[in-house]
Amino acid sequence: MSPKEHARTPVSNLKISFRFDRDCETGPVNVLRIAIIGDIHKSWHDFDTRYFNQSDYDWILFTGDLPGRTHRSTAAVARQISALQKPAILIPGNHDGTSMRQLLAELTNNADMRLKHAHRQGPLRDELREALGDILMGGYSLHCLATEVQAIDLIVARPHSMGGTVFSYGPWLEKQFGVRDFESSTAKLVELIDQSHAEQLVFLAHNGPTGLGSERNSIWGKDFGRAPADFGDRDLRDALDYARQKGRRVRAVVAGHMHHHIKTAGSRTWQMRMDDICYINAARVPRIFKQKDDWFHQHVRLCLHLDTDRCIVQNLAVQRDMQNLVWQLDEEGWPLRLLYGENT
Repeated sequence: MSPKEHARTPVSNLKISFRFDRDCETGPVNVLRIAIIGDIHKSWHDFDTRYFNQSDYDWILFTGDLPGRTHRSTAAVARQISALQKPAILIPGNHDGTSMRQLLAELTNNADMRLKHAHRQGPLRDELREALGDILMGGYSLHCLATEVQAIDLIVARPHSMGGTVFSYGPWLEKQFGVRDFESSTAKLVELIDQSHAEQLVFLAHNGPTGLGSERNSIWGKDFGRAPADFGDRDLRDALDYARQKGRRVRAVVAGHMHHHIKTAGSRTWQMRMDDICYINAARVPRIFKQKDDWFHQHVRLCLHLDTDRCIVQNLAVQRDMQNLVWQLDEEGWPLRLLYGENT
């Protein structure tokens, strides 16, 4: 049944029942339930706040990039999501807490312009942090995802990443964190891994790691310019390799930045599993979209079984004004199958 066909069915005639994976349902304390919100780019609505506040999620993770192209709406979007009552962490993207002139300097790889405008980043980040309220703004930071069964830590990677071979926003990162290049960034992440006493780790980044494909439709592949390439962050890859060498169980890497719909045509791979790590690119842009007469709000549901290697990932869209009907999305990011609220 399509969303349009479903809209013709009286709500009173619907049989409401959860259709999530049974091992991901509310109840077991050995399952950590995480909502992942990809690049927002102004796509946040009061409906999102109400839905997540009533949900069963233990944590909400944001991959960054709150505003549109002008950066003028950053604080406004942050104030919207600050109404969330669930524990939540955001990593700033390349559009968050930065100025348009800084972004232009990064896009043109203009070193003089980078230095000239780096001083603006501190005040802009302070404004963002204040607007977020109780939502934590991470970056080279360690957080405990507390559970009743086992400890699992979240490591928030390099903020403001733009991917590829250029170390973005270097002057400010050096001033704030003492990080000036990919090598020193890796060292900073290694410090966080060593500080963690948890066996299991989750990484939150704005852009994903290298090593997962170099095609235009790869999970963090370059889909612009003449030649496709691996556009991941090599400092994040080196940190993941270090964690595994030290015997840590890296359960998931959560990021965005490289939007699902690629420049040429079609969509990129948005999730994959390698070496027992779940890699998730949650950046379906726009995350709020309309199909016929219905509005849908996308997010990714991640459920981690803490006593096994089981990792359940679902790309979902909640249908607005239809009693929170939840749809599983297809590979192109469109509603495919109703998981909650229909006679199936």
